[in-house]
Amino acid sequence: MKITYSKEKIKSFGGINFADKIISNASVYNIIDQTLGSRGDSAKYCYSDLFRSYFLLVLCGGECSEDITEHLRGELEQVKGFTVSSADTLLRMQKELSTLTEIYTSQSGTEHGFNINLEMNNLMVRLLIESKQLSAEKSGYIFDYDNQFIPTEKYDSKRGYKMSKGYFPGVGSIDGHPVYIENRNGNSNVKYKQEETLQRAFGVLSSAGIKVAHSRMDCGSFTKEVVKVVEANSNYFYIRAQRCSSLYEKIKAVDNWQTVEIGFKQYQVASIEYAPFGEEKTYRYVISREKNIDGQGDLFTGDDFIYRAIMTNNYEMTGLEVIEFYNQRGACERLFDEMNNDFLWKKMPFSFLGQNTVFLVMMAICRNLFHYLTSFISKQLDFIKPNFRLKKFIYRFMVVPAKWIRRGRQDILKLYTDKKYHLLLD
Repeated sequence: MKITYSKEKIKSFGGINFADKIISNASVYNIIDQTLGSRGDSAKYCYSDLFRSYFLLVLCGGECSEDITEHLRGELEQVKGFTVSSADTLLRMQKELSTLTEIYTSQSGTEHGFNINLEMNNLMVRLLIESKQLSAEKSGYIFDYDNQFIPTEKYDSKRGYKMSKGYFPGVGSIDGHPVYIENRNGNSNVKYKQEETLQRAFGVLSSAGIKVAHSRMDCGSFTKEVVKVVEANSNYFYIRAQRCSSLYEKIKAVDNWQTVEIGFKQYQVASIEYAPFGEEKTYRYVISREKNIDGQGDLFTGDDFIYRAIMTNNYEMTGLEVIEFYNQRGACERLFDEMNNDFLWKKMPFSFLGQNTVFLVMMAICRNLFHYLTSFISKQLDFIKPNFRLKKFIYRFMVVPAKWIRRGRQDILKLYTDKKYHLLLD
């Protein structure tokens, strides 16, 4: 094998120039500075530089701010009009955006740490609207809420139900896009003060003109207080109900089961009226059951079926439609997978809850911008699809040898490829 060398200053991630231009043209960076304000006259970098740095960092496969200093500075410096900051500066700016963690003490004497950052969440929703991923003109969106335990050995992280230290953020999403994130410590039960978290989430959406038609949640939201908040802020709600003996007495009396097919499996479905939490007001309970393959009997009903119930105030859908609609909230799990593995949630940089909340929201914003980017590019280039994950997008689009050359008093980007990147300039 023979080799030869070249002194040409060719960059590996030529796609970064197109990605940055598309996001800049969407006025994203201007909106960030308008919303978060100025850092002061003496500050060399503004908050848009923070988001810009991390966004370009992940598009080049970086995993932490130190990657900019150690590995990717040359790649980011090829972007015209962008000055690359140090890792310390990026971390310092995130600390400036953090809020104090609020400590609540439960009746049992347990301390629960909550970090609420409304400014960052308002920015996240505003950017979704400005990029037309959400619209205040739409009559009603589907709002999903879930909590995810993120194992992490931080200074103030506490042991959670999975017997490891970490944080337990609550995440609200619309159309798969994060719209509200509130961080809490790992020892906090998902039901603890969840109604207050949801009230703040709906408040952020309402202030931006976003209207919620449907709210979907798992059994971690099955409390009287949460139901009141959700019912007041959305037209319809769907919450996985928990077992209780009085509910199963009602179920045992059902004799009009309908056989349906869900996901290639046979289920029996029925609807009943039931008043939960010892209240007088009744709601519709959509009950589904399937045969237990091991033949083991159910403690409550005495038969060999596995029962599930969804509480809702929607009387228009059929039982099958309610179940299939509720099952679509599985997109929350895909969102968590994407945030953890593509957008660095499992690699939080700070030692404290409040500062890591800024990081979580910032990376969620980067994720939303990434989906705007892939959607935009896929309309111009046939080798990019809007549903590409980050790694695939990097290999298909970002990795293209390139160098800036000067010709006729103009800066021209020379690409070493036959892919039709020029279509993005039309």
